[in-house]
Amino acid sequence: MNMPETESILLHSSSSEEDILIKNVLISHDPDGSFLDSERLLCAMENIMCHTTSEIRVPDLHFDAMAKKNACNIEVAGTQEPLGRTIHRISRQILCKCPEKGDSHARTMVLFDELRNFRWDAKVVLALAAFATCYGELWLLIQLYPVNPLAVSVARLKQLPSNFIASRPLFKALSMLAKAMTDVAKCIIKFESLPIKDVKLDKEIMAVTKSQIYLSAYWVIKSTLACSSQITDLIAMKLEQVHVLSLQSSPTYAVLCCLPSSSITIGAWELLSLEHKLGRIWRQLRWRVDACHQQIETKLHQKLLDLFKDTQVDNQEVLHILFALKDDKPLMDCSSGQKLGVSELKNKVIILMVSKPEPHPIAELLFLVEQTSDHPYHYMLEKSYEIVWVPIPSSDSWTEDEERSFDIFSSSLPWYSVRKPWLLCSVVVNFIKQEWNFKDEPIMVVLDSQGNISNSNAIDMALIWGDGAYPFSSAIEKELWEEEEWNLQFMIYEIEPLLTKLVHEGRNLCIYGSQNLDWIRDFNYKMKEITKAGLQMETVYFGKRNPIENERNIMTTIDSEKLSGSLSFTRMHLFWRRLESMRRSILQVGKPLNTNHILEDVVALLDKDDENGQGWAVMGSGHSMVRLEGARLMDCLNLFSVWGDKVGKLGLVGAVKYALEPTVEHRCQSSVWPFDEGLLDEKVVVVCNECKRPMEKFVLYKCEIKEQMIPTSHLPTV
Repeated sequence: MNMPETESILLHSSSSEEDILIKNVLISHDPDGSFLDSERLLCAMENIMCHTTSEIRVPDLHFDAMAKKNACNIEVAGTQEPLGRTIHRISRQILCKCPEKGDSHARTMVLFDELRNFRWDAKVVLALAAFATCYGELWLLIQLYPVNPLAVSVARLKQLPSNFIASRPLFKALSMLAKAMTDVAKCIIKFESLPIKDVKLDKEIMAVTKSQIYLSAYWVIKSTLACSSQITDLIAMKLEQVHVLSLQSSPTYAVLCCLPSSSITIGAWELLSLEHKLGRIWRQLRWRVDACHQQIETKLHQKLLDLFKDTQVDNQEVLHILFALKDDKPLMDCSSGQKLGVSELKNKVIILMVSKPEPHPIAELLFLVEQTSDHPYHYMLEKSYEIVWVPIPSSDSWTEDEERSFDIFSSSLPWYSVRKPWLLCSVVVNFIKQEWNFKDEPIMVVLDSQGNISNSNAIDMALIWGDGAYPFSSAIEKELWEEEEWNLQFMIYEIEPLLTKLVHEGRNLCIYGSQNLDWIRDFNYKMKEITKAGLQMETVYFGKRNPIENERNIMTTIDSEKLSGSLSFTRMHLFWRRLESMRRSILQVGKPLNTNHILEDVVALLDKDDENGQGWAVMGSGHSMVRLEGARLMDCLNLFSVWGDKVGKLGLVGAVKYALEPTVEHRCQSSVWPFDEGLLDEKVVVVCNECKRPMEKFVLYKCEIKEQMIPTSHLPTV
């Protein structure tokens, strides 16, 4: 990016008058550390200006979408004075000084003194907001004058002219100047928001750019006084008809043709002269600020990369760079609304929940809340970790719908949240998108107590184990899979509280799914015959992966015909989503030991093709289960007379496998275990390593003196 040659010459030919001006401006600058969200206040000012128009008409009585971005919810942090009172005080200063025909520079410096405690961006935006308030009130009267009796009465007391049509050129010039002031203000805001304290810039670039900022602020504030002065003079003057002036044909001044009043002409000339000067200032300043911004982005991105590569003492510097570049208290407790600094997260494991302002699907978000904040382990951990919600908009700017969604969810979630996510540094947002691969789906990036990334996305861990996965690192994920037992208890795991209770009690359960209603009816008729024969077993419909509207119709039929129980549509979606998390998690950690059979069952269920009209079922109790599908499932039900009487001895799963799996001739296997009352529990089933069939249990008596068995019976297996 190269500055135009003429602009560069003008920039480096700084006069001694400008040096003196900068010194005077700096003398009046004494910031007290207060903070103002200048960008949002400027949006409110622009909203006022867009509703002021040279067309004298009554607008439709509705609120524009931009009206949402008003000053009502913008706070000035670090000061006791409300924002509205600050704006009112400055507007009074502007109006009070305008009638005096004194030195414009002196009046500008008085206003700078009034704004001495604010940052440069706040000075400019507050002055613009004060002017926009006065100007907006005038236009409110002009627009309501034809139809509103109250507006008529107020206008008469103020002795406003009954016809402002002749003043259109002045309003046009004022509108052009307001646009120029706004452009310069945006450049100042952009520069002031740069994290200069955390990333050092070239000293020469900084010095020149800051000088430009001081001069720009001076000319914006001086222009607001000129605008206010013209409006005050316009209200006080009597419109006089004069001859049409012959003006230059320059596009900038074309608006001055055919003016009805010499005073209006002079005023418009003054405003357009300022507009021309601010336009030149804006072009110079924009080039400088963009150069600083580009240098900052490059250095800050590299600093983030280095921070996550190196081992830190704690997590404070990492969290500061991510969230606190523009706000000392960038976080909030969603439950209480309390403002928090990053120091509140020191020495804790932090999970950054990155998502759009409206996380989708909502059911999945609520399940995450259940798995973390409502999980039994949560209180045992004693706040050893915190979840921080980091909402990222779809585009570079926030929409009204996204702001509304953020307001709703940030007041509902039991976690922490970025308090003003629109203040996040663009470098940080781009880093999250590029380095952490955030696109549309939510991710949960885990930082350990030192600020190092211990897991690039732990959302699957949270869905599978909840708080049981603490501290949510990739190493823990692998350990959990190596120790995990594939059974009905783990498969259902808190998806439905009632079913979880049944599984914990060790009761027999059958979950099934199909898209074929005829098959569902046949399956349930056979299941009812089995239960009538004395086998106690609950049957629940679980549908299929990615349930669609057809599932609702099937569930309605199942309920109306009382075929079986069924999960709710939401819980059904969560069950299958959790199975998807299992598959992804196992593959991500490299198929740890003891997971082949788990992955086999999970993949079979997720990829089940229902086109042949055959369904699937998983039967079992808490610690064991068997998956069956299609013809094999129906064969199992038809063979109930073979395996039904063995359930008491072998358990449901053992009895089913006994009936379905052929007997394999092999050498008799036995295992001798020390006595434990738990081994006598009928629910505990030991499987033979050779034939994979349930083993029968016997008690072995062994002599303590002689190395031989007591010949009371032949005990081949245990």
